[in-house]
Amino acid sequence: MPPDPAPAAARRAVSPLDHRIEAVTGHDVDTLWAHRDRGVLDEPHARLVDLHRELAQAETGVTFYRTLLHRLSSGEFPVDAALFERIDRTVDQLEEAADVRDAVSRRVIAALEPIESAARTAPVAGGETISAADQAALLAIAGGAKLHEHLLTGRMSVATAYGTRIPYADLQRLESAGLASRDTGHPVHAGQPVALTDAGRAALVAARRPKTTQVPKTAGRPGAWPPTPALRR
Repeated sequence: MPPDPAPAAARRAVSPLDHRIEAVTGHDVDTLWAHRDRGVLDEPHARLVDLHRELAQAETGVTFYRTLLHRLSSGEFPVDAALFERIDRTVDQLEEAADVRDAVSRRVIAALEPIESAARTAPVAGGETISAADQAALLAIAGGAKLHEHLLTGRMSVATAYGTRIPYADLQRLESAGLASRDTGHPVHAGQPVALTDAGRAALVAARRPKTTQVPKTAGRPGAWPPTPALRR
């Protein structure tokens, strides 16, 4: 097996699925890994990040043996029976590493597709467009948030990973609209993780999607002939 990579090198592993994960979550992989370490992701996203970490390690294994094979065939070693044996062994190890990588990749896709489907199909509660303030709150919650209760005053508010605070009343409104939820399995004084629901993620994606504008057509007078199209030259 290849040696474990250094923590600094493993923080950002490129895989063919990175762009899909970043597109559906709105965050780069580094940020998602950091949110997973802080325990602010909901269960589906936490599982996705855990599987992506396995994929990153599998990709590292493929890269290790591919680099070793390139070195063995670069002319650095004498061409003899020992070299042929090492090449054969490395090819077998590369094939095994690729099989592991492909298996983990399928598991990542299996965890990713339900999240993508929910983001495409989940309706916004009431079919209404969210306000700019709610959009900012949802965006902050998507980056990681926890509901805390002040031990002295008893006042509750949501602390986000970006350093901002969301009033408890705003969280209650987002919960009533089905856009956010909190993990009540944790005590409030210790911090209850707050996450977006599928509808909340869909609403945030829809709000951030650029809108196309159309020039309204001028209605003609009742009984008037339709306008004559301009002649082409």
